[in-house]
Order: sequence, then structure tokens, then C-alpha cells
Amino acid sequence: MTYHIATLDDIDATLALHAKYQIDTITKADKADGFVTTPFTYEELRDLIEQEQGLFIAKEGEEVLAYVMSASWDFWSRWPMFQHMIADLPNLSYDGTPLTVENSYQYGPVCVDKRVRSTEVLPTIFEFALKHMAKRFEFLVTFVNQINPRSYQAHHRKLGLDILKEFDYNGNRYWEMGCRTRR
Repeated sequence: MTYHIATLDDIDATLALHAKYQIDTITKADKADGFVTTPFTYEELRDLIEQEQGLFIAKEGEEVLAYVMSASWDFWSRWPMFQHMIADLPNLSYDGTPLTVENSYQYGPVCVDKRVRSTEVLPTIFEFALKHMAKRFEFLVTFVNQINPRSYQAHHRKLGLDILKEFDYNGNRYWEMGCRTRR
């Protein structure tokens, strides 16, 4: 397994993994094992790579088995959910430090192929991405839909993210979570 920052050549393999676990394409029975909600296009991943160097992948050969997306709030501001989170940032702090668009970034979505879940792939790719994002930001912020308990367990218990608050958006309830990038 190799871990690296994705290049344009990795987009198709990343989209193939994403399609396997995207909420609109996953079977109802598989939803209990985790899913991603936001659909992405080739162009959006291209922008994530070119503008942010924010697509981190785990590969075996040419197959992408896991990815982590991480980017500035400016990048994510094109999606309504992130506009909502940006507007609420002044109400958040971590260990007494107010969170801002300058000192924090949005982590996620994350996707791990079920063949490598419950291994060290998630913690390894998380730490790899965190190390790179720490060069630009002091805090990581993310959210987990409360109908996705597997993701909550992975991020809170396995990765050690702290719950910052709960919030409602578009008929769903979320945990907003975060951590320092230098741990």
C-alpha cells in the first residue's frame, strides 16, 4: 500500500472507489457499513488537486483503496452545506481558540474500500493528510451525518476527533468534529 497526494492521473480510480460507496449508488444493506453523501465530478477533483493539493490516496497497484479530501473553506464554499458551516465558524472554538477560515480547513469526505476497513489504512491515510494540511492550518474541522454511525465511530474513537457541537442542516442531524493538526 502506498500513500500519496493524488495527481490528475488518479482521478478516474478515485471516482471509481467513490461510486462504490456513494449514498445514491450503494445498496441499502451496505449503508450500515458507511457511505459518502456528496457526489463529485472529474472537474471538481481536478480543482481539488490543482488548487489545494488536497486529495490524499492509498493505492495498491493502480487501484485507489482509500481517499481523504481536505481543503480550505474557500475551496468548499461552492457547496451549500459548507456555506452553512462557514457562516457558523464564528460560533466555534477548539481548546479556547476561535475557529476561522484562516486557521481551519474542512476534512472529508473520506472513503475506505471495505476490503481494507478495520486495518491501519484509515489511521495511516488520516495522519498522512493531517501532516500535509498542518503546513497551512492549525485546526481540522469536519462533520458526520448522524445516520452514519460507522463514520462517527471511526472518527471519534479510532482517530480521536473531538465533538465540537451538533447541528441540523437540510433535514439531517450532524456531529461537527475537529482536532489540532499538530498532535
